[in-house]
Amino acid sequence: MLRAAGDRLALRLPVRALLIVLVLVVLLLALVAVSLGLGSYGLSVEQVIQTLHGTTLSAMIDNVVWQLRLPRTCVAALAGAMMALSGASLQNVTRNSLADPSLVGVSQGAALAVVTLTVAFPDLGPGWRPWMAFGGSIAVAALIQSLSITRQGVSSVRFILMGIGVAALMSSVTSALMTYGALDRAMSALTWLSGSIGAASWIDVSTLSWWMAVLFPILLVQSRAMAVMRLGEATATGLGAPVRRHNYALISTSVALAAVATSVVGPLGFIGLIAPHAARRLAHAGVGLALVITGLLGAVMVLAADLAGRTLFAPLQIPAGLVTAFVGVPFFVWLLFRSGRSAQT
Repeated sequence: MLRAAGDRLALRLPVRALLIVLVLVVLLLALVAVSLGLGSYGLSVEQVIQTLHGTTLSAMIDNVVWQLRLPRTCVAALAGAMMALSGASLQNVTRNSLADPSLVGVSQGAALAVVTLTVAFPDLGPGWRPWMAFGGSIAVAALIQSLSITRQGVSSVRFILMGIGVAALMSSVTSALMTYGALDRAMSALTWLSGSIGAASWIDVSTLSWWMAVLFPILLVQSRAMAVMRLGEATATGLGAPVRRHNYALISTSVALAAVATSVVGPLGFIGLIAPHAARRLAHAGVGLALVITGLLGAVMVLAADLAGRTLFAPLQIPAGLVTAFVGVPFFVWLLFRSGRSAQT
């Protein structure tokens, strides 16, 4: 058991879970190497390693690795980890395995805010995107939370249903903005909405890195509360946990993770749904270590989706968001059937 922060943070370290972490790290590094080498301008592993070590083989190779592929790879991994962690937090706070930022309107709220910024206020710089996305996400989350309150408290099923409805409304308003906005701005927003990582830059890497460095430790500190809240609101209250305060903290952190990732790469559907489920199936571990596994899985999934989208049908490039949706929809349908069977039994 690893403890820190005055016992507020505790991580169980079972051997199987540690092996899973090691395997995922190796897989992530392998995908990074492949991603840097594959493309219209092919590079060998040796060339990639030499370039990363600072050896200038040619100006073209330096430009391809340092200005095009490496920032794109870093953004894909960071955005995937943030969306996965956001989904894990949402599933814990709602105690609903179907919760996901792209399903309950959080990503759509961020998308609407960013599209509004792009179409209606083009003079504002991209630095405003994370703040606009966070504002849109937190507003939608607060709306869904208020609509989900019943006499017995917040209903997780009602939360999901309200989220799906609000997400549809947000998508409709976003489509209307793009329809009546200037063509060049609408096309820029459309590329972003598809979940494309092709335009990633080092500024985007810096933005995601800073936010990740702030939000992930906050989520880890809340891991003990997440473990208690898994037992149910009544049980958690009986054990002395300040449930309402933890709910607000977890929802805010989840919304921030999804909003910042969405502001940079656009909506990435189903990552927050699939990664937490896969992490739980791979290894039974404490909440803290499960969050680490979930983040690594999200990074691997989005990096693999981006790699597949830009290489399988080259020179045509498919946005990573479309690839994740193609994989995620069947998984979502399977979860619905599985939840229905569990309810019947």
